[in-house]
Amino acid sequence: MRHEGPAADPLTLADYARLAQTAMDPAVWDFLEGGAGEERALARNLEAFDQARLRPRVLAGVAQPDTRTRVLGRGWAAPVAVAPMGYHTLAHPEGEVATASAAGAAGVPLVVSTFAGRTFEDIAAVTTAPLWLQVYCFRDRATTRELIGRAQRAGFEALVVTVDAPRLGRRLRDVRNGFRLPTGIAPANLSGADFSSPSGHARAEFDAALDWSVVEWLRSVSPLPILLKGILSAADARRAIEAGVDGVIVSNHGGRQLDQAPATLEALPEVASEVAGACPVILDGGIRRGSDVLTSLALGADAVFLGRPVLHGLAVAQRDGVAGVLDIVIDELADVMALTGTRFVADAGPELAYGSERRTPLAAPRAVNSSGLLKEELHASVSDPVLDTMNFLNEITQRYPDAISFAPGRPYAGFFDIEQMFEHIRRYLKHLEENGKSPAQVRETLFQYGPTSGQIRELIADSLRQDEHIDVPPESIVVTVGCQEAMLLVVRALMSGPDDVLMAASPCYVGITGVARLLDVEMTAVAEAEDGFRCADLEAAIRDERAQGRRPRAFYVVPDHSNPSGTTMPLEERRALLELAAREDILLLEDSPYRMVSPGRQLPSLKSLDRGRHVVQLGSFSKSLFPGARVGYAVADQAVVDRAGNTGLLADELTRIKSMVTVNTSPLSQAAVGGMLLAAGGRTSELNVETAAYYGEAMQATLRQLDACFPSDDRAALGISWNRPDGGFFLAVDVPFRADDAALTRSAEEFGVIWTPMSYFYPGGGGEHTLRLSVSYLSQADIHEGIARLARYVKAEARR
Repeated sequence: MRHEGPAADPLTLADYARLAQTAMDPAVWDFLEGGAGEERALARNLEAFDQARLRPRVLAGVAQPDTRTRVLGRGWAAPVAVAPMGYHTLAHPEGEVATASAAGAAGVPLVVSTFAGRTFEDIAAVTTAPLWLQVYCFRDRATTRELIGRAQRAGFEALVVTVDAPRLGRRLRDVRNGFRLPTGIAPANLSGADFSSPSGHARAEFDAALDWSVVEWLRSVSPLPILLKGILSAADARRAIEAGVDGVIVSNHGGRQLDQAPATLEALPEVASEVAGACPVILDGGIRRGSDVLTSLALGADAVFLGRPVLHGLAVAQRDGVAGVLDIVIDELADVMALTGTRFVADAGPELAYGSERRTPLAAPRAVNSSGLLKEELHASVSDPVLDTMNFLNEITQRYPDAISFAPGRPYAGFFDIEQMFEHIRRYLKHLEENGKSPAQVRETLFQYGPTSGQIRELIADSLRQDEHIDVPPESIVVTVGCQEAMLLVVRALMSGPDDVLMAASPCYVGITGVARLLDVEMTAVAEAEDGFRCADLEAAIRDERAQGRRPRAFYVVPDHSNPSGTTMPLEERRALLELAAREDILLLEDSPYRMVSPGRQLPSLKSLDRGRHVVQLGSFSKSLFPGARVGYAVADQAVVDRAGNTGLLADELTRIKSMVTVNTSPLSQAAVGGMLLAAGGRTSELNVETAAYYGEAMQATLRQLDACFPSDDRAALGISWNRPDGGFFLAVDVPFRADDAALTRSAEEFGVIWTPMSYFYPGGGGEHTLRLSVSYLSQADIHEGIARLARYVKAEARR
């Protein structure tokens, strides 16, 4: 919520600036606003943004733009970070601590200046957002090395090296004012020098002879990613890429910038074109509105830095003032994204921005990348953070092969026997012969494409009757390439217009989120309570969607031993959910792959309780029978009536879509799964007696080892807790630190244990202090050792 002034009217950024100037000593205000060169650079930047124009787009169907993005492997709530600025304590005694707290609440990073007025440790203690360190290189490299090491130990995640200001320029206003830092104001992370005159200190201590070798030197003293701040030309961008930097920052307000230097917005297209996606490009300078952010993204930036307005907010209302400034910019960004039809941050491309003839940099398209396609010209989903999550996990696993991994939700490999696969296929072929198929027909069944809807639908229908008491005709079943395809077919069929909304219990399986992003489908997360899903929360969300003119079409849920949290929906809640679906006229998408591989008697599935055809069941044999076969199915027995009054099944419509996606599911895979179903007389539960017992014991062994490694007193002191699923593959562990990609990398590298950040599974954001453990793929010995390593990691991380 935006900060409100005494008259309860929302403040603008101009209001914050005016109030801050009134509240500050004039000499302090002049110092924080910068020297004459910085003023001229800022003026050029503001003018460039004032002249920029964005193309509106009507009837685009973008009701709720998604401002989230991902930079250097970390999720940001918006493509905005707080720029590096020294001496926040001049604006308010809480300084960077207040700024960091507000930035963390907003979900955006803070770049902490070398000349921060509060310690790195104090700053890190109050925020969950990424912290980067802005670095000036001193003549005494030991000072720089010590500064970087201290920030790294405090949990900072990247280095922003200011390369355009080896010394501060002449600050005539400071000279006229005779400005000296007030008593008690000094850099909190540096010592041993006279800081009372900042410009004098800079001229005496900064290394004015920096060259490109500084990148190599920084690599030698720290493993943190390096971004260079002050890049304004394609030539320097090219040198930066060749030097192996991890990001470039387009900035023109360093201390020695030429008066003729371009505005950041003018330089951005040239730099972004040269970088061509090799690393993130960030713009710093002149951001005052949400439209400035979107214009920057359209012209090639991945994110922007927001500077002076943050200090203005800090001076006016401490933490709340910073929060108010960030809210204004992020809210305006969402508004302008909606007005330009920009659903996701990655959708912003050069077609959004244009200018007058004298502003040709805005109108000109980016240079063609002769070595390939520009990623920003591909569909936005390829740049969506959701699609990077599994790739990042795979990368971590490959990078640290000796680590014990609680990440993959795969079945235990010890149950597979190669010879059994051939037995199952032969059994299915014999079944075909016994049902009157000629040798030529059997051969064709195995070698040709086969029916799009699937050739083992009768066997699946029989299995559902015996195992789940679900009585549906084979015609209502579509055999798919895994459950993932079933999700895609159903979501594609149901979502027909821009106002249609897919809802999902959150946290949820990342696959359904990915489907929504691939199909440009609006998705609304319905947050689970601590003890699991509640119908009342879904009902409230449905009504809220309708109040905003949208149409909730379906609700996705994993009711049994869910992925990722491991929770199970009680029977009374299942009945209430079915009643709600009937009352509100929505479909339930039930994805429940862990029932057959969990010990004990399972609660009735939603589909087995469904009397009004309100449930589409999304099924899979990957967990229960044969992962590599990739055979799933959708039970879609809902009636579909066309304009002429003809009635069919939703399954028929899914089949039509499938014919344009995968054509059919592999006959060989279907034969293997069909043979397994025949071997058990349709009862997959009988085939899974041993596996369910194994997984149940794996879960109990994990819980016992957690209890042993974290006695009750330690849990309270550390702030760690976990749930206790009675089946499935997963459980959730709450930890006292941010469980993100950076934390996962430290866990794998330093302690040899891998887990999954729970934040991957929150479509609307959340889960930052929770990790998911999968127990399915590991032996008992690995579980014992892996939890011991995890305990050592958690205790070390909690002390950071």
